[in-house]
Amino acid sequence: MNLIKTAIPDLLIIEPKVFGDARGFFFESFNRQKFAEQTGRDVDFVQDNHSRSAQNVLRGLHYQIQHPQAKLVRVVQGAVLDVAVDIRKNSPTFGKHVSMELSAENKVMLWIPEGFAHGFSVLSETADFLYKTTDYWFPEHERCIHWNDPALGIDWNLQAAPVVSVKDAQGKSLAEAELFS
Repeated sequence: MNLIKTAIPDLLIIEPKVFGDARGFFFESFNRQKFAEQTGRDVDFVQDNHSRSAQNVLRGLHYQIQHPQAKLVRVVQGAVLDVAVDIRKNSPTFGKHVSMELSAENKVMLWIPEGFAHGFSVLSETADFLYKTTDYWFPEHERCIHWNDPALGIDWNLQAAPVVSVKDAQGKSLAEAELFS
């Protein structure tokens, strides 16, 4: 795997080595030992999640204030614009975000450590989004920052009005949100 630092150094793009021929392709989507060697983090994933969403669905920006989750995210069908926002108050990149296309075609993954709010918008007709987490989901600790907070200035690359959940529509602004120290 090839690791690429983003504009926020803690967010890492992971390009797997893909082996393909006329039969199809193979790649190792995660190897704990190689990940630890290249990132300096020996992670223990405890939960795998899979969501399917239709075009223009926007999910996020989610995080857990207690039991924070680091995530390794990827798309296995379709394409999304994936967004991670640094919500660590003492970080030099606080309030900044990284966005990138993840797709079944490019097979790129994004490592999102604890201390980030995360979301994505669906660019294709549908998308299957997979992610591993380092802690379990605790709904009582889940928080949401509003996806279109002007302080964040995120271009979600939407072709129509986003389809959001009631919870996501009620997200707080960055200024009102509970944040990480």
